[in-house]
Amino acid sequence: MGKLWAIGEVLIDFIPQQKGMALKDVTSFERMPGGAPANVAAAVSKYGGEAAMITKLGEDAFGDFLVEQLSQAGVKTDKILRTKEANTGLAFVSLKENGERDFSFYRNPSADLLLNEEEIDPLWFEKGDILHFCSVDLVESPMKSAHKKAIHSAIERGCLVSFDPNVRLPLWESKDKCRAAIQEFLPMAHLIKISDEELEFITEIHDVENAIQSLFKGNVLAVVYTKGAKGADLYIKRKKFESEGFLVNVQDTTGAGDAFMGGFLFKLLEAGAQPGNLVDLLCENHKEILRFANASGAFTTTGKGAISALPTKEQIQKMIME
Repeated sequence: MGKLWAIGEVLIDFIPQQKGMALKDVTSFERMPGGAPANVAAAVSKYGGEAAMITKLGEDAFGDFLVEQLSQAGVKTDKILRTKEANTGLAFVSLKENGERDFSFYRNPSADLLLNEEEIDPLWFEKGDILHFCSVDLVESPMKSAHKKAIHSAIERGCLVSFDPNVRLPLWESKDKCRAAIQEFLPMAHLIKISDEELEFITEIHDVENAIQSLFKGNVLAVVYTKGAKGADLYIKRKKFESEGFLVNVQDTTGAGDAFMGGFLFKLLEAGAQPGNLVDLLCENHKEILRFANASGAFTTTGKGAISALPTKEQIQKMIME
């Protein structure tokens, strides 16, 4: 079974203890480990896979906390570098009554953006591994170049590359720069996960089917289109496989998409997915993979935070059987 490599941001999510308030009105928060790539790595690890994080943190108390939390989640942290040049990133989140979120980020820059391409070793990656990344750390910075080196190295070594744009517009100078960076990296990935809230923004195409088909360029072999509580659709060129979500009592949607992706990638690792066999593997096992991923995402919304609310593999199996 290969290893999941996640590159990008690891940060502190400050989750409000009051729901239904604007961020400016929240008076108390609870500290949680977060960052989309880290959440995915933690999910893979929790379900029994091997996962490692590639990033940089500040030499501060928040960085210590994050390394500790990832280690406790089973994620390998030996590729997490530390620096005094910038602080660990912070994100303050407000929760609406329906569990949806509003973000305010603190990084100018944060330590993760200082990871550079010289700090990426191509020999880390082995055939059968998966490299996963998101868009938050694709702003112009040393980290953007580090992503490119990691992606190209992983592909050369026979790895599968996965990309979840995970759009966070407050972190960008403009919508156009965010879209341009995502469109630059989309063709580098073999697998893309994109949400119903992001598709039209990224592709600038209103029709869902046409928008998804426009993503099949470069290395792209499969697209997972997530629809929140309504489940997810898997596209392999002109083939489409649908799946339903799970009805749960939603407390916090933070990290739900990451938990979905962690479940999806865990099942791919378990099946020995590689670029050469991905299409056949998904065609044969789409039902099982999507069911597991949907349950992973749904269960996470019933608790607070992302990593802390992840279910066990046994809890997912129980949800699937009910």
